[in-house]
Amino acid sequence: MTARFDELIHPPTRLAIVSLLAAVEWADFKVIRDQLGLSDSALSKQLSTLEEADYVQIRKAFVGKRPRTSARLTAIGLTAFKQHVAALQQIVEQSGVTVLPG
Repeated sequence: MTARFDELIHPPTRLAIVSLLAAVEWADFKVIRDQLGLSDSALSKQLSTLEEADYVQIRKAFVGKRPRTSARLTAIGLTAFKQHVAALQQIVEQSGVTVLPG
């Protein structure tokens, strides 16, 4: 895996969103919002930014008469996330500090 720092993913809110999405197939908007403690408007704005970069796919559907929005990480987004994590790990390793066992 090539390490590559990603300015788009790096802001804490987007990093948290992408990290959450990397762990699931699809995530409901409300689950993301509640897990990360974001307002609807803040989450919507961040998801739109990630969608414009093709890092996230948004799915809108109806369950009964209620609208439901879900999001998932695209293959491009997952690759960018993995590369960003690798870059962060390289930066931290230079300090000699680790939080990982072994």
